[in-house]
Amino acid sequence: MKLCRFNGGRLGVVRPEGIVDVTPVLDLLPAQRYPLPRHDLLIAHLPALLPAIEAAAAVGERFDPVQVFYDPPVANPGKIIGAPINYQAHAQESASNAQIGHGRAITSIGDWGLFLKAGSALVGVSAPITLRFPERRNDHEIELAVVIGRRCHQVAQADALQHVAGYATALDMTLRGTEFQCFRKSIDSYAVLGPWLVTADEVPDPGALDLWLNVNGEPRQRANTRQLIYDVPRLIAFASSFYTLEPGDVIMTGTPEGVGPVLPGDLIEAGVQGLGDLAMRVAPDYA
Repeated sequence: MKLCRFNGGRLGVVRPEGIVDVTPVLDLLPAQRYPLPRHDLLIAHLPALLPAIEAAAAVGERFDPVQVFYDPPVANPGKIIGAPINYQAHAQESASNAQIGHGRAITSIGDWGLFLKAGSALVGVSAPITLRFPERRNDHEIELAVVIGRRCHQVAQADALQHVAGYATALDMTLRGTEFQCFRKSIDSYAVLGPWLVTADEVPDPGALDLWLNVNGEPRQRANTRQLIYDVPRLIAFASSFYTLEPGDVIMTGTPEGVGPVLPGDLIEAGVQGLGDLAMRVAPDYA
């Protein structure tokens, strides 16, 4: 199933005939009181809600997919987790390009560990990416995003995929510089997710997906997730060895080689095989 959030928080099922509005299903979510949970309620209850979603999709209003405004498919991720230098060719280009590496020793993801992006950086694919700091380089990074569906801690690699709700296309936008990654990559609009969430049952092998990205029609990034240094099960196990992963947490699995700068007004087109493509404008002015 493909699920999207659109037009200001409505819930939709993506079908060949269009987006079917199933928003009334959200009324079935349990009421919450303070202190609120640290996870995404819809993702946490998604397995139980699937029959109601299917029933609502049989009668819901249909929308043209090209006419709606796409919100992030996960509304409230407790954590957005990034995986640095997780493709060997990207590690090599980072080591050889001072504008990317900025003098850091480029070793391995095992040495660097993971990093967190602020939740306030999250946008859907219909929002603009608003760059900051015109004197510095701002780069695109296409990535496979993994959305956690079940709470897990210190999970084994062999069991990791059982805790996945689904997958999405992501952009990990990056301000180049010497600061920590969690700082440079947490700028508002620098975590793009969408256009929708594809449930895990439709992605039998997240380790064999093509990724691509163009800027203004120019091919920039081409790769396949089989080239990941830490594949999806290993990333989940690695992350959960440090953090408790909650429903709705997002793991951005790393970007391949070909990262490059974008400027105000640029058109970014990108996608991950089977997960949906995006076309986003960089805002015409810096923030």
